[in-house]
Amino acid sequence: MATPDFILALRAKVGHDPLWLMSATAVVVRPSAARPGVREVLLAHRADFLTWAPVGGIIDPGEEPAVAARRELLEETGVTAEPETLAWLHVQDPAVYPNGDRVQFLDLTFVFRWVSGEPFAADGENLEARWFDEDALPPLSAEMTGRVGRALGAGEVTAFAG
Repeated sequence: MATPDFILALRAKVGHDPLWLMSATAVVVRPSAARPGVREVLLAHRADFLTWAPVGGIIDPGEEPAVAARRELLEETGVTAEPETLAWLHVQDPAVYPNGDRVQFLDLTFVFRWVSGEPFAADGENLEARWFDEDALPPLSAEMTGRVGRALGAGEVTAFAG
């Protein structure tokens, strides 16, 4: 599902005006089978912005952020993973979707441990989904470079912007 029903209901009232929303991102990692000591990162090629990014999405009202990230991951890629660490909590720059909707997100970026499943574009939000070695990532936006970088460097302490 590309846009949650509660957002569609809000948009019916506010049109394209800016919305303040919360999102959860799952940076899924697993050990590389081909290169011992190297991690693979799951990324999806987004259909809306035509960019590579870790999987994430809007947190539904009352939904726990890690649960939202796990749900988005399964819906969009068919991959099952478990959250391990909240790596980064920050406010994204304002964005405009191709349809004109304006948003700004408070994003919670989690490190997820892969459990099962091989990725594929499961729900139409992405053109493809696949694993990349951590040292051979495709070009990422500054925002997504930050999310992946914080997740790959995550320890036991969450990073906060500002």
